[in-house]
Amino acid sequence: MVGPRAWLAGLFNRSANKRPEKSLENFTPFQEKRLKKLQERLQTPFDETRPDHQEALRSLWDAAFPDVALTGLISEQWKEMGWQGAVDLFLLKTCCFLPGLIRLLFKQGGERATWEYPFAVAGINVSFMLIQMLDLQSEKPKSLPGINFVKLLGEDETAFDVLFCSAFELMDAQWLAMHASYMEFNEVLKVTREQLERELSLEDVHRIKNLPAYNLLYQ
Repeated sequence: MVGPRAWLAGLFNRSANKRPEKSLENFTPFQEKRLKKLQERLQTPFDETRPDHQEALRSLWDAAFPDVALTGLISEQWKEMGWQGAVDLFLLKTCCFLPGLIRLLFKQGGERATWEYPFAVAGINVSFMLIQMLDLQSEKPKSLPGINFVKLLGEDETAFDVLFCSAFELMDAQWLAMHASYMEFNEVLKVTREQLERELSLEDVHRIKNLPAYNLLYQ
């Protein structure tokens, strides 16, 4: 299976690599509170009847195509963003990636309307890659990148969204550097994850803005 639907299947069917060791760090109550809030958000399924979810979709469309009116939330227009159809969009298990995509597109000024890969589905893959890499499906992360991320989350409640944007920019740079095709997307994502894991393991990273990948947001 090739294309956007294959990417979705690969992410949803792949189990996270869990590390058996115990947590290396005791989090502060404040860090644990923010971690729990983020985990609850990641578990929130997309609900087309919720006004805030509807507004998130409209904001996503406006950021991508500021000069094109969206005819309806259920529309074939979503194919222009990389969905295979409106059905794919409304079958999402989570909408956690939407704020990151919106932030990323507003940063770019909505100028890039045509992508070398299905943009929206790539966003889903990046978000699920981060969830696995940071061990966010565990009660408390056990990997060093996950532990360090919780500390960054304690400093900035939007750390996940900022990391998502940085990861997407890094993935995009890797895609172009590798002259990748659809068939190589998983390899691009693997290289992106390895780079972020290294950055999140650095001792001198105390804020999300200290990550080298963060600089890609302003190039």
